[in-house]
Amino acid sequence: MKKVKMGPQTGLFPMPTLLIGAMVDGRPNFMTAAWGNIVESEPPTLCLSIRRGRYTRKGFEVGSGLTVNVPAASQVREVDFCGIESGFKVDKIARCGFTVSTCGATGAPMVEECPVNVDCKIDQIVELGAHSLVIASILEVYVAEDCIVDGALEVSKVDPLVYLMGPPKRYVHLGSPAGDAFSVGLGLRETD
Repeated sequence: MKKVKMGPQTGLFPMPTLLIGAMVDGRPNFMTAAWGNIVESEPPTLCLSIRRGRYTRKGFEVGSGLTVNVPAASQVREVDFCGIESGFKVDKIARCGFTVSTCGATGAPMVEECPVNVDCKIDQIVELGAHSLVIASILEVYVAEDCIVDGALEVSKVDPLVYLMGPPKRYVHLGSPAGDAFSVGLGLRETD
């Protein structure tokens, strides 16, 4: 397969589409982010890369809480709006019609309409170039009852948005299954 050099880029894909919630200037605010992932399983820890100039970034301090809200694909309009408008200028919660509650562990705001909400405590903030790398412990995960099958989260029922860098830049649904993890590759093992 012939390759074309594209230079350094941020184009890992797919990227999750997330609504990050924090208290900013005494009120809840949410921003859209795609640069987030799990970085540790014991203890459960995630990281987010947030541009320092973002209004929501003002709400991040070591020891404070934030939420990672996983929206459904049906919420694409609200999610995009939270990424293109600043909470400094616009009441995103009112405009999007969000129902906001606070998480028990941290008191951070969460969007009730999102099928999955992750309550986190900020452990560390590393200042990079234009972004802050936020490392946070996962304290609790809230899942909508209709996304639970046999006592476990069923991701297809969440129908999470995925962000693709493009061009064109767009949000998409997750695709159909390609194979079972920790299983489909077993056929390549050597047998004695």
